[in-house]
Amino acid sequence: MGTAHLATSRGQWSSKIEFLLAVAGQIIGLGNVWRFPYLCYKNGGGVFFIPYVLFLFSCGIPLFLLETSLGQYSKQGSITCWRKICPLFEGLGYGSQVVVLYSSIYYIIILAWAFLYLFSSFNAELPWASCRNSWNTDTCVEFDRTHHYSNMTINVNATSPVREFWERRVLNITGDINELGSIRWELALCLLLSWILCYFCVWKGVQSTGKVVYITATFPYVMLAVLLVRGITLPGALNGIKFYLYPDPSRLSDPQVWMDAGTQIFYSYAICIGCLIALGSYNKYNNNCYKDCVYLCLLNSGTSFVAGFAIFSALGFMAYEQNTDISKVAESGPGLAFIAYPRAVAMMPFPQLWAVFFFIMIILLGLDSQFVGLEALVTSISDTNPAFFHVGHRRKLLLLAICVVSFFIGLVMVTEGGLYIFQVFDYYACSGMTLLLFATLQSVCVGWIYGADRFYDNIEDMIGYRPLGLIKYCLKYLTPVVCVGTFLFTLIKYTPLKFNNTIEYPWWGYALGWWFTLSSTLLVPVGFLYNLSMTPGTLRQRISALCTPAEDLPLTKFRKKAPELHLVPSSSDNTA
Repeated sequence: MGTAHLATSRGQWSSKIEFLLAVAGQIIGLGNVWRFPYLCYKNGGGVFFIPYVLFLFSCGIPLFLLETSLGQYSKQGSITCWRKICPLFEGLGYGSQVVVLYSSIYYIIILAWAFLYLFSSFNAELPWASCRNSWNTDTCVEFDRTHHYSNMTINVNATSPVREFWERRVLNITGDINELGSIRWELALCLLLSWILCYFCVWKGVQSTGKVVYITATFPYVMLAVLLVRGITLPGALNGIKFYLYPDPSRLSDPQVWMDAGTQIFYSYAICIGCLIALGSYNKYNNNCYKDCVYLCLLNSGTSFVAGFAIFSALGFMAYEQNTDISKVAESGPGLAFIAYPRAVAMMPFPQLWAVFFFIMIILLGLDSQFVGLEALVTSISDTNPAFFHVGHRRKLLLLAICVVSFFIGLVMVTEGGLYIFQVFDYYACSGMTLLLFATLQSVCVGWIYGADRFYDNIEDMIGYRPLGLIKYCLKYLTPVVCVGTFLFTLIKYTPLKFNNTIEYPWWGYALGWWFTLSSTLLVPVGFLYNLSMTPGTLRQRISALCTPAEDLPLTKFRKKAPELHLVPSSSDNTA
């Protein structure tokens, strides 16, 4: 009864498909389109799938199941979930939400860039297709219009119109990291539009989020399919696909390949940032979260794989048109979305149409990841004081406050030097080391302190049967070992951030970056020490009390009443 009442007061998904689409929208984002294909060709093509799949089954699926099932079982957001499961690790919840907040502030800048490109796509000629614009320099050369330009004498400092559009028209980037310059007001308005859209996607909680994901989570698949069909019919597309998948087994001996596979799993599956816990908390108690996890993980990885065909077929076409090697046009990150692909669509028939399609896909991929993360953040904060935030319009005011403050902080990243700050956020705020540390602590907390068997009892109580036993052993042994190993490798191979891999940041840039990393990571030991100091008794009594689950959890409450039976109630008795 307690669980059902809580679910009602917090809201609930209207249907199972809303939960699936919301999670799919969160985990399937821009990383699937611009990071995974790049990592494949960089790290041995087809053989990259070997470390990728190993990380998927040893860390990805076990941690994915851990978070969604804990949210569904406890009916709590990320902060209060850990407080109920194991109060000693409450700092995990706070730390993960700091990461979500930082990520929300900088990730939405990509949407502002994409909106500006989308609006620019409605011109008679794509503005990044020619050198006849006010922002172009004397060194601008329309390479794509001269198929055999390699035989011509061209200035070694020549630049392409698409790069000049990105650097001089969109960003108008300053020449020095220490110079922020003025605000780019067109980008600021696009940023404001992005935040307004996010606010109204989330303002009614799961009632609005669950409806919006029908569009934002499905339409990108339509666009991806269209771009894929169009891409593979272009000349040179086959060469691009070969370049994407050509296997190089010797790359498996490089530790960096394994590191890239592990970090891609953590980034693309939204693990350890609390979003999956929050989304799972709106499920019915007897929802089959186990099957959901397997299907969603396979969907995510499958989308990454298929996206590579769409992207590299276009890059193969671009290399064919320019009579150059594909490695010279393949880029990762913003360079792929805002330089390489716009350059490719500019050479296609009806380029405005393909540009509109592409940037609508980018916007929707980014938008659902953004507002679902925002929903998780608001849920986690609201659950710390439900009597206050779940009354009237206070939750909407909390959401509005987060959006307004984040918008004003984000204005720094739409200045002329904003890209420098953006890269600091991207590199440090959602640091791989932070996520690996959180993953290790989560698996230790649930696998050893809360108990892997007790965790499986919880899942059996909800879905009627126990998941595959291998997942339990992964959580207890393999996941923490792999995460610790990857974490240590990251520390050993750590290199400070450099802008465009060449320009070093000043001391304040690195100080700002480490603030982003440590302000979330250190909340775990701070929470540990705070709870120990506030709990009465001897040290052993304190630790024992802080490792004991809350009494209002379904199975904890049942066993306290009848410990001699050692039974679990039927799942039919616990429907929400």
